[in-house]
Amino acid sequence: MQILSVSSLKGGVGKTSVTMGLASAALHRGVKTLVIDLDPHADATTGLSVARGTGREAGQLLKESRRAKISDHVVRSGWLDLLDPEKQKTAVLDVVVGSALSATFDRPDIRPRDMKRLKSLVDGLSGYDLVLVDCPPSLSGLTRIAWAASHQVLLVAEPSLFSVAGTERTMRAIRMFSNEFAPQLTQAGVVVNRARADSAEHEYRLLEMERLYADKLMLPVLEENPHWQQIQGAAYPVHQWPGDQVRDMAKSFDELIKQLVPAKNLGS
Repeated sequence: MQILSVSSLKGGVGKTSVTMGLASAALHRGVKTLVIDLDPHADATTGLSVARGTGREAGQLLKESRRAKISDHVVRSGWLDLLDPEKQKTAVLDVVVGSALSATFDRPDIRPRDMKRLKSLVDGLSGYDLVLVDCPPSLSGLTRIAWAASHQVLLVAEPSLFSVAGTERTMRAIRMFSNEFAPQLTQAGVVVNRARADSAEHEYRLLEMERLYADKLMLPVLEENPHWQQIQGAAYPVHQWPGDQVRDMAKSFDELIKQLVPAKNLGS
């Protein structure tokens, strides 16, 4: 089971959008997936077609980490209802719902023992090939809690000056955190989101990222798509969206999930 934190220290780069795109690709490829929504805004919960207030949410589970069993509190994603009946029999996409209660743990001075709360919950978890943790856009307590439980961190950036600088800071923070608290933690790579082919600034920043991140820069780059907000507003997986407008985006997420999940866990 691969536990992957999707992170960014800069808000507004589409971190939750990437989490949802990866969840859609995982569902499409038959990867049994759990999404843990640690962001107090709980946008991933909404986007995965789960009603807020359904099931015990992440903040409460963190409070009860010594006695709670996370598998007893996962909620089935509404995306499964969009699959044909035969695929529904084997598909797995569950959610640990998010809410503002998680913010209780989003402190800059979080204690080391509190950082182990999610790790305590996922230790011994079975039945999944992939766990995606949607982190808040900061390096406060919740992100550290996620990193302490994860095997890898996937960074999300956009081709802009501030995002490039923020990604460099995050990469340094991961190395420091791994050395001090989580020796199992590595960087999965950097996904560039919302790139525009007609922007000279974006082209310049992409070249800069290639130079700075080298083999950590994951391909393909995710291009900006005007239909993405509509898809999220409808709480739909990108792979199920009707029409051809987002076919290339779905293929891009397929390519990314193949790089993040061991081949033995990928369906056809």
